[in-house]
Amino acid sequence: MTTYFVSRHVGAVDWLRQKGLSVDKVVAHLDPESAADGDLVLGTLPVNLAADVCERGCRYMHLSLEVPAERRGTELTAADMDLFGARLEEYVVSRAEKERPGVVVFPQEG
Repeated sequence: MTTYFVSRHVGAVDWLRQKGLSVDKVVAHLDPESAADGDLVLGTLPVNLAADVCERGCRYMHLSLEVPAERRGTELTAADMDLFGARLEEYVVSRAEKERPGVVVFPQEG
């Protein structure tokens, strides 16, 4: 089993280390194909990539925090992250079935 931390932010990596959480690989971007059944993926992934890793049998723990509007888009320190309630929350993400009533699937161009 491999534990990944996905973040391109130095403050998030510092926060993780200050919490004493150990990971095998810190990556700025995760190719879901590199994750395998039983792996643990920590970080902030777009919903489609979170679904990909869950479909591969991985556990996904989202780095959640409440960032005030005036601080969004700025680099946060580990202390900022604590101030804004940073925590890891486990999610199980899956795609809705294409044929499910009420689900709109737009055709791909091309």
